[in-house]
Amino acid sequence: MVNIAILGYGTVGSGVVEVLETNQASINKKAGEEINIKYVLDLRDFPGDKIQEKIVHDYEVIVNDPEVSIVVEVMGGVEPAYTFAKRALESGKSVCTSNKELVAAHGSELLAIARKKEINFLFEASCGGGIPIIRPLNSSLTADEIDEITGILNGTTNYILSEMSHKGSNFDDVLKKAQELGYAERNPEADVEGYDACRKIAILSSLAFGRQVDYQDIYTEGITKITDIDIKYAKAMGYNIKLLASSKKVEDSFYAMVVPMMINDEHPLYSVNGVFNAIFVHGNVLGDVMFYGSGAGKLPTASAVVADVVDAAKHLNRNIMTFWSSKKLELTDISNAQGRFFVRVKGNEKDHLDQIKSVFGDVEIITLPEVTGEFGFVTEILTEKSYKEKAENLSGIIGMIRVEI
Repeated sequence: MVNIAILGYGTVGSGVVEVLETNQASINKKAGEEINIKYVLDLRDFPGDKIQEKIVHDYEVIVNDPEVSIVVEVMGGVEPAYTFAKRALESGKSVCTSNKELVAAHGSELLAIARKKEINFLFEASCGGGIPIIRPLNSSLTADEIDEITGILNGTTNYILSEMSHKGSNFDDVLKKAQELGYAERNPEADVEGYDACRKIAILSSLAFGRQVDYQDIYTEGITKITDIDIKYAKAMGYNIKLLASSKKVEDSFYAMVVPMMINDEHPLYSVNGVFNAIFVHGNVLGDVMFYGSGAGKLPTASAVVADVVDAAKHLNRNIMTFWSSKKLELTDISNAQGRFFVRVKGNEKDHLDQIKSVFGDVEIITLPEVTGEFGFVTEILTEKSYKEKAENLSGIIGMIRVEI
């Protein structure tokens, strides 16, 4: 029997319990041992729930119990999750977590402790919810040199942009609906401002490139400035707007950013809609590969956590997780990154065309019959720095969205 303790009985924690109970026989068979929930740590009590008999309020009970082999951290946030996870590892207990904030901030340190102790720190559910991506990066793709990871890593923002595109709704109305459906938190800032996706791409980049990528260094924009008019322009051009989290190796430089991006129907992420997530990976040997599935939600995330529990149970005294070095990977300033830019401008294109061409050179003009008092244009390939400098010399700019090249 392998005893586990679950830290937190919220959405994901209760999902872990549900998955373990629903698929108990098959999970035990795959693990080669009976997985037994010995404790569930929470500040609350749950009268009427059979889990109550396992509820403890003091972490010391768990960390000091030698019968507990695996700790499942699904509390969220950096503290006390970091303190609890570190103490568990130092006491010889493997840790499985869905906490992207914890992994992004302290992943390399916790992996190093697990490696030293010959146990495991596993975090499949921290990126992409139920989509298996950590294991492929850790095992299946290790023969490749990864030079790009680009993903739709946040179900909330993808749902909002999909609804805006399909129904012509504005951002505020769709966000309210997303909150009503439980896809968005009451305070949606982490999702809509891109912070959630930023932490996830930092984790994936650290694994792919083998060195610490600090999420604070990643240029991040959210979707709060995307309007229904932007969506109309994109559709007229044959594009979808997606919040893409991307890291790329270009020669000896590494770029990472999280930004709304216009992509056409040749892009593998073009048709990923609703709350689904997808992650595109390019390797120098394998070429293109994509992972697709439910990126959020109670049971998809819990399923990924339980998969880690099974892995940890099968390897109680052997470290199986590739670690990334604590040595920092210096990201190149995105000012050197290249792309095309869609720009909306106030006024009539005939009155501004000469000025636009004098500043940006050849551009593609985009107009919408139903939209008056403005127009748009798409630039040729420019660096971010060059676009910014040119934009400062053009009056009347309403907004800009990057276009995938």
